[in-house]
Amino acid sequence: MPQLQRDGDVFVLDLNVGGARDTENRFSPEWLAEVDQLLEEVLASTGDAALVTTGTGKFYSNGLDLDWLSGHLDQTATYVATIQSLLATVLTFPMVTVAAMNGHTFAGGGMLALAHDTRVMRVDRGFFCLPEVDIHIPFTPGMAALIQARLSKTTAHEAMTTARRYGGADALAAGIVDETADEADVLGRAVARAGALTGKRGDTLAAIKTTMYGPAVQALRESAGISLGG
Repeated sequence: MPQLQRDGDVFVLDLNVGGARDTENRFSPEWLAEVDQLLEEVLASTGDAALVTTGTGKFYSNGLDLDWLSGHLDQTATYVATIQSLLATVLTFPMVTVAAMNGHTFAGGGMLALAHDTRVMRVDRGFFCLPEVDIHIPFTPGMAALIQARLSKTTAHEAMTTARRYGGADALAAGIVDETADEADVLGRAVARAGALTGKRGDTLAAIKTTMYGPAVQALRESAGISLGG
């Protein structure tokens, strides 16, 4: 399950710590609860700080836990609302956030990365992809608003309607990520970016983000169901 460490004034939230079920960092209810608790721990800290999230191995995150969801369809609305709440929390976090995309970043994992202020992606392996059109799961209004708020219109349209898989160089060219790095340097570069901005922490930063992304924040905070039909 996720684990929180600290590198100076930078909190590093590892989304994947052991266990075969955790290797893709999918959003199981247990995973969501643990991440929420760790983010609350970050918020309870004092002083200058920033936040980096990352994974280990081949995946940053593969998003929704579809195996769990298929067996708990009666909980779909609550489950999706919890995910949207996480995205809104990260989008408006009162400190600088950087996603260190160590590997595949798909679907909800891609949206989680987009909710961060900046992104550093592994250059040689791993893809950013929003595959919803291929797996027949439409975006909720909140998720669509988040993607459209964080990407250019052209890139958002392509990513959302074609399920294109962007490698590191392509993601950088499309403005999906802000930097690429070799595997060994992804986390270090993300921590360096975050570390340079720890003094920005505070309610003012949170207010700026909330205003800047107001429609997306409002849509994300509204409960919404999701259809698994084609």
